[in-house]
Amino acid sequence: MIVGIIGSGTMGSGIAQVAATAGCDVKVFDTNTQALEKSKSALEKVLSRLVEKGRIDEGEKKRIQGNISYVSALEGLKEANLTIEAIVENLDIKRKVFEELEGYVSEDAIIASNTSSLSIASIASSLQKPERCIGIHFFNPAPLMKLVEVIPAVQTSEEITNKVVKTIKDWKKVVALAKDTPGFIVNRVARPFYGESLRILEEGIADVATIDWSLKTLGGFRMGPFELMDFIGNDVNYTVTETVFKAFYYDPRYKPAFTQKRLSEAGYLGRKSGKGYYNYSEGAQKPMPKEDKDLATYIFNRVLVMLINEAADALFWNIASAGDIDNAMTKGVNYPKGLLSWADEIGIDWCVTMLDSLYDEYREDRYRCSPLLRKMAKENQTFFNTAQIAGQ
Repeated sequence: MIVGIIGSGTMGSGIAQVAATAGCDVKVFDTNTQALEKSKSALEKVLSRLVEKGRIDEGEKKRIQGNISYVSALEGLKEANLTIEAIVENLDIKRKVFEELEGYVSEDAIIASNTSSLSIASIASSLQKPERCIGIHFFNPAPLMKLVEVIPAVQTSEEITNKVVKTIKDWKKVVALAKDTPGFIVNRVARPFYGESLRILEEGIADVATIDWSLKTLGGFRMGPFELMDFIGNDVNYTVTETVFKAFYYDPRYKPAFTQKRLSEAGYLGRKSGKGYYNYSEGAQKPMPKEDKDLATYIFNRVLVMLINEAADALFWNIASAGDIDNAMTKGVNYPKGLLSWADEIGIDWCVTMLDSLYDEYREDRYRCSPLLRKMAKENQTFFNTAQIAGQ
């Protein structure tokens, strides 16, 4: 298979490495020749590191590099059977690129976008043959993260969807099939991890260090929400939140926080700027959490139940299957457990009671309980039976 990659940034280069490792003939396109050289150099460093660690040998390194070529004209992708776009998150720019690309590739070539939140249907509508368009959303870093969300648009043919799912599985990735809705699975379901933590901070219930400590200690999350926002970049995380909020017609569940907006405006973007919720300058001391067990339990329970509610609602609206939702959160953002399995473990009744308590306290639609959770509690149901959980 010949795979075209549009964009030689971190994501495009990572996808190229994945496809080349799987034995595909990969062509990376970028109009910026310096960016192409940077991509080539970055691949050399990554592969050399893998050789040093004994993950691959020199022969494998040369094979992967030999499978990738770099082109500065879009016409250079004309032989591609599958092209994946990984450029700036701007709908107009993506549509323009797709219109031009379609003039070069064959009639049966698949044209895909790696967008994390934009409408696949809208991108597909720029094509003469929109049925060939699909979303293929990798997670950063693409070579390491197991999950890939595959998102058919309303125009996408079933044949194209099946071909893409098979291809991504052949690339040794875990596929989560998602409906073309804002944020797909991960960027939708993960919103409360940041949003509810910011709400707790803004209410003055706990500080940044305590909230992070609570979720890592009690929840087993690898990074706390503020550490993770600093790692992702507060500008990037805020933009995704704002995009999802607008796309859901300003549903209060996805409402952005002024704290993150102000940090973004101030240029406090996190690790990349040297300052965010934490100070990353040399010699700066990290603040210590308040190790109060009752407070930590409250913080953890509140964030967790909001995450579970979002996962349940994604299932209620048929965004994805229960298994794909849980896989997406464990393989896409390294959650310690699938949220629906977690709900089964702690009890659906507990989730409904906790959500109703928050709603009674705040009287905000933000805390409305998913109809699916309420129905399951009433009928004493679980998302998975014990045998299913054990087999996952």
